[in-house]
Amino acid sequence: MQENKWVIAINEFLHVGLALVAIIAIVSIITGIIREYIPQEKLQKKLSKHEKCGPIIGALLGILTPFCSASMVPVVMGMVEVGASMGTIFGFLISAPLCNFAVVGLILATFGVKVATIYLILTLGGAILAGYIIRITPLKHEIRRNITNKTTCCSANMNTCSNTSIQPLSSCSCGQPQKTCATHYSRVVAAMPFAWTLFKRIIPYILIGAVISALSAAFLPADVVERYVGNDSWYAIPVAATIGVPLYLRIEMAIPLLQVLIAKGMSMGAAMSLLIGGTGASLPEIAIISSVLKPKAVIAFVCTVILIAMAGGWFFITVS
Repeated sequence: MQENKWVIAINEFLHVGLALVAIIAIVSIITGIIREYIPQEKLQKKLSKHEKCGPIIGALLGILTPFCSASMVPVVMGMVEVGASMGTIFGFLISAPLCNFAVVGLILATFGVKVATIYLILTLGGAILAGYIIRITPLKHEIRRNITNKTTCCSANMNTCSNTSIQPLSSCSCGQPQKTCATHYSRVVAAMPFAWTLFKRIIPYILIGAVISALSAAFLPADVVERYVGNDSWYAIPVAATIGVPLYLRIEMAIPLLQVLIAKGMSMGAAMSLLIGGTGASLPEIAIISSVLKPKAVIAFVCTVILIAMAGGWFFITVS
């Protein structure tokens, strides 16, 4: 039996690990290319101009990005590089896994319009509120700003790079003709060092997340969830909100699990708490987000998701 569990763990590690590595590689390249096409100074000015609406912008961007925790981190790193505030980043980090259109669509198809609408309002509102709260606390500085070494190829020789401030190829301030600097091929080539640096920075956290996922899948007893949250007791909601963290509930497997538990008598409130806690702040996601946020901010992130999960659960019990 123990050997079978290790086989399950290895298979889960390979399945999750390889998938996440592939996702990170693709998203890192895309992020690097976008970085070459969009002037960073322009983005910084726009973000500074709309600083008051930062948490709202970040949360709304999360709705449009059906990313798993792994693939949203390169996007966040891009936001960090252009000077986005903690409020904007925090709103995105909470919104992207919890209330992106893919998650809301699955909830809509499974539980109906009323549940999906309430879920969207709760999670989106929680993401925005959390973004505004963290920006007025000392935690607004708990972000890793030195993510990558910025490079430029605008030295005397276009093939030589030096560690100076980045300038997009579109600016062509290195004395080269506009045609040379603006070719798509040159932009893609220039994007690769940044993409590789980004990939190397994130990959250790990805592997840690894959290990956590594998161990959870193999050794976490299947009856734990049903025993502690498969009922209507007073502690079901806080336990459901918390127990989702080690469970690592991907949305595609969370919905069938919730359907089974609800059929066995689990309340909709506890079900929503488990869904929000498991998809919003799983252990693999926490490991990956640690590449962007400092420890105090990571703790704040986890606590925020658990609070949103508990608030959502109690609200569903009230309206049901």
